Amino acid sequence: MATNAVEERELVAAAGAPTPRRRPGSRLKWRNTLIGWSFILPNFVGFTILTLVPVLILFYMSFTNWNVFGVAQWTGVDNYARLVQDGSYHKALLNTLYYAVVHIPLTLAAALGLALLLNRKMRGVAFFRTVAFFPYITSIVAIAVVWNMLFSPEFGPINQFLTALGVDDPPGWTTSATWAMPAVIIVGTWREMGYYMLLLLAGLQTVPAELHEAARMDGASAWQRFLNVTLPCLRPTMFFVTVMLTIGSFKVFDLILVMTNGGPGQSTLVLSQYIWQKGFVENQFGYASAVSVSLFLICIAVTLFQFFWNKKKEA
Repeated sequence: MATNAVEERELVAAAGAPTPRRRPGSRLKWRNTLIGWSFILPNFVGFTILTLVPVLILFYMSFTNWNVFGVAQWTGVDNYARLVQDGSYHKALLNTLYYAVVHIPLTLAAALGLALLLNRKMRGVAFFRTVAFFPYITSIVAIAVVWNMLFSPEFGPINQFLTALGVDDPPGWTTSATWAMPAVIIVGTWREMGYYMLLLLAGLQTVPAELHEAARMDGASAWQRFLNVTLPCLRPTMFFVTVMLTIGSFKVFDLILVMTNGGPGQSTLVLSQYIWQKGFVENQFGYASAVSVSLFLICIAVTLFQFFWNKKKEA
């Protein structure tokens, strides 16, 4: 009898208990979350398959000796020890730093100058912006052929112009071990400044006109307004452009391959081309992977330095 009474009380309590209800809006929230995942999931899947997995394999291969055929043999840190004694690697590393140190500020200054010039209201500004951007979408092979003709030591118009100005011994450009890298940097700057000009132009158009007007009323000159108004407002765009420009400069490959092929000698050999030579020409994929890892770490270190430096300036 006591058991039946307890069961009856439990049934009465269950019948009287309020049914758990869903939180208002939870179903809509889950639906929106699933829709968001469906948009970003293909990107993450592509990143995992095409970038993350190859990078992890690259790190593994840098500790092996593999020539495409057969099984990769584990060699530990032998490839990295070889880097320390490899004179060609040292030459490629110095050439890469030379290209980056000169190319980054030169391109940034040229792109910023173009952006400031084409940010004005003038007739035909859309045409001039298109002309400035056109080299970036032109075939790199066509650019190399044309500039090699312009840099020709004997028949090129550049040396003929320098001779007309009174230069007795004009540079040999791409045929000279001293002038080959400056020639490549000039072409690289000319080709890429239009692309970064567009990014900086977008940043300039976000600078509030009221700030310039207030500075002008306070008697600030054009140079003072540029230093104290334009540059601080342009800092996020400048940071993005500098990071992208730095990574692109350290990875330069196609321009040098078609213009000088690393020559004369090794005067324009850079790390990306050295990786290509060791991997796809000499089938030393383990050693080429070790060189790739070193280039990856250099890019990461420089990018982190730029990030923390920019964060310190903003603080």
